[in-house]
Amino acid sequence: MALPEADLFYDDGPPAARPQRTRLATATRKGDTPLAPINVAIVGVGNCASSLVQGVHYYRAAEEGAEIPGLMHTTLGGYHIRDINFVAAFDVDVNKVGKDLSEAIYTEPNNTYRFADVPKSGVAVNRGMTHDGLGQYLSEIITKAPGPTDDVVKILKETKTDVVISYLPVGSKEATQWYVEQVLAAGCAYVNCIPEFIAADKSGYWPKRFQDAGLPIIGDDIKSQVGSTIVHRVLSHLFMMRGVHIDHTYQLNFGGNTDFLNMLERSRLVSKKISKTQSVTSQIEYEMMADDVHIGPSDHVPWLGDRKWAYIRMEGTSFGDVPLNIELKMEVWDSPNSAGVVIDAVRCAKLALDRGLSGPITEPSAVFMKSPP
Repeated sequence: MALPEADLFYDDGPPAARPQRTRLATATRKGDTPLAPINVAIVGVGNCASSLVQGVHYYRAAEEGAEIPGLMHTTLGGYHIRDINFVAAFDVDVNKVGKDLSEAIYTEPNNTYRFADVPKSGVAVNRGMTHDGLGQYLSEIITKAPGPTDDVVKILKETKTDVVISYLPVGSKEATQWYVEQVLAAGCAYVNCIPEFIAADKSGYWPKRFQDAGLPIIGDDIKSQVGSTIVHRVLSHLFMMRGVHIDHTYQLNFGGNTDFLNMLERSRLVSKKISKTQSVTSQIEYEMMADDVHIGPSDHVPWLGDRKWAYIRMEGTSFGDVPLNIELKMEVWDSPNSAGVVIDAVRCAKLALDRGLSGPITEPSAVFMKSPP
């Protein structure tokens, strides 16, 4: 039986299979005592961080309750977008470390859409840990800042960070696990925007670590507001709902940012392909052969900048065993397309902290992430 339409935005299976959910976003701020700011630290000051920081400034005066293009929620659980307060940032790029965050977000190789002029923040980018964060291709365009890694735990504690966002490059398994240890030691919530499985760790090790520490995590691998994955999911659901058998499908993605450059190194793509593929095939009621499904990044085209072009094709069998095919092209600015989702994920992580929830927070993860627990 196909999932009801309301479940298209969840990635954790049909309703009967889901764990009991905790509703996080029921409160409203109007008429209530204003809540304290959400102190946020960013790991990886790339295009996604740039769009997020720009967006928080851009929507700071958004009217509560108004329908505003680009936003899913102006106020969520009592927290307005302007309540997000950036207090720390970490990177390894010599051209970003030491700069004010407001300047670093526009520094090359960042090449996303500039839709806001962010004023000085007073937050200097700290020297982060590298580990496996710089692969073969990123190492060709990024020079590591000299000197030792800054004391991440100390910085998170001194800045009273509530939520840490990971924007590490795809394939940064060791770096991700290292930062997770720092987050746990500092007592922060964690939003994992990359396809390294922490919240969805099948061994249970990382979910238990967060549970034991009394800290929430939302992950893994951020979904864009309207990106290739969610469009592909909706089409797959439509085929199921209308009785069309899916015979073959592909999703090819091209972009010109450092994310796509990094993903030219195929050894870094294992978790990314798993994450994107299972997010789509979870909408299909039967198992498809691996050769019949191809989903993933395809190439780096420098002149596209931070734009992403996605090509989706679905070949099916309809009534009377007659072929039915759909093919589409989608063009988006990659990083702004995810920032509006991260804004909500951060607020849900803070709500989870406020309410004493720990471990993977299933409902926000299912809505915001490609590979939730």
